[in-house]
Amino acid sequence: MLVTIDTNILYQALYSSSGASYALLKMIREGEIRMALSHQVLLEYEEVLTRVTSLKSFGLSLNEVRKVLRFIAYISEKFEPKFLFRPNLLDENDNIFVELAVVSQSSFIITKNIKDFRNSELKFECFKLINPSDFLTLWRK
Repeated sequence: MLVTIDTNILYQALYSSSGASYALLKMIREGEIRMALSHQVLLEYEEVLTRVTSLKSFGLSLNEVRKVLRFIAYISEKFEPKFLFRPNLLDENDNIFVELAVVSQSSFIITKNIKDFRNSELKFECFKLINPSDFLTLWRK
């Protein structure tokens, strides 16, 4: 199964090893699920996860976070949207995740901010929005 992962999931996974986001990252690392990635999404991950405030929250060095990002870039399936599928979300940065999900034909966008994605002008039925704990519950069934 191929999924698109919002930045807040990776943030939470780096922040705490005891939650659903960390379990999801572990599943990706172990090859249980596949992760879609585009250049734009990788840049978004890097911009958010390497902020000084983020590094302090994680208790990790810049080099450690960059190793995680390199690993994600290595194991993910790469896609490059050729056309913009702009659903005109309130947070412009969230549009890239919808574009990636459409192009990669991801089954899910996994995010902690489902409500932010529901206010789009364009509606896509090719993927589902789900939070990490609901995804894990669904996966276990």
